[in-house]
Amino acid sequence: MTSPALAVTVTAVAGVPEVRAGDDLAGLLVAALRATGLELADGDVLVVSSKVVSKAEGLTAPAASRDDAVVAQSLRVVAERVTPTGTARVVESAAGPVMAAAGVDASNTGDDAVVLLLPGDPDAAAASLRDAVLAAWGRPVSIGLVLSDTAGRPWRVGQTDFALGACGVTTVEDLRGGVDADGRPLQVTVRCVADELAAAADLVKGKDRAVPVALVRGSGTVREDGAGARTIVRTGPEDWFGLGRAEAVRAALGVTPGTAAALDVGIPAAWPEDRRTRVARAVRVALRDQDEVAADVGADEVELSGEDDFSAGLVAARLLVALHGEGLAGAVRRGGRAGQAVVVVDAPA
Repeated sequence: MTSPALAVTVTAVAGVPEVRAGDDLAGLLVAALRATGLELADGDVLVVSSKVVSKAEGLTAPAASRDDAVVAQSLRVVAERVTPTGTARVVESAAGPVMAAAGVDASNTGDDAVVLLLPGDPDAAAASLRDAVLAAWGRPVSIGLVLSDTAGRPWRVGQTDFALGACGVTTVEDLRGGVDADGRPLQVTVRCVADELAAAADLVKGKDRAVPVALVRGSGTVREDGAGARTIVRTGPEDWFGLGRAEAVRAALGVTPGTAAALDVGIPAAWPEDRRTRVARAVRVALRDQDEVAADVGADEVELSGEDDFSAGLVAARLLVALHGEGLAGAVRRGGRAGQAVVVVDAPA
């Protein structure tokens, strides 16, 4: 951080017209700044909705092909749920962040029957746009630029804007090694400054005002060598949410999210489901590739019949795991004959 921020102002930049493919986006932004009476100054940060970048670059797909676009823009599925309008998937997007539908968006797309795709390299897009804005501005000034998008977060209701791409700003402020106001050592605190800038800007931009740009002044976050927003994305061992609870269990049993196998056994719904539905789905997961065992699903127990005790016991063990993925628990008891096992569903997990 260049200096402590005592006062931060966030100003909407009105007057940006509907952006079309091939438009000079930087020129439109500079014209809107001047029409609004705003002068760029050292230390300012422009927060620009990624949507207008996607529009200017022609990053669209037909709305009728939205599902195919989501697949093409996804690296892996993290979680999936059936909704009244189809299957919703949270994925690791090709653009970097983990988010719903890989950021493929049908809102604020103009009059065209299209969906918008995220820039393939958001940090490069942010750098290119900042350079173009500075060239169009015509006077040297030290500014940062953040490309913002919207996503939900684990443990929290609703969505907030975050930094999809960034250039010329501090993306994170590492406070570890310092002390708090009481003199206690800070051991884990790392502020995600770029996301804070994006969220603050959304307070004046909004989703229903046709204002895709905001000017943040006084944040003290501009730095020429600032790392891009891709460094904010947790990957590898730092990713504690690599899969959802149900998806992690199902994947361990050979049902990878986002595959035909997941569709075959059934995807959990986004609304509460009755116990029998969840048990039946757990049975289908447990029986995946276990053709030698059959299941009779009752209200409170599942009777498994196989060629021998081993095959029935193997599926019974798989079923206990699958039930846990459905938020249920079970217990195994021996059946009345060889090759038979009974799983009693008796309590929530």
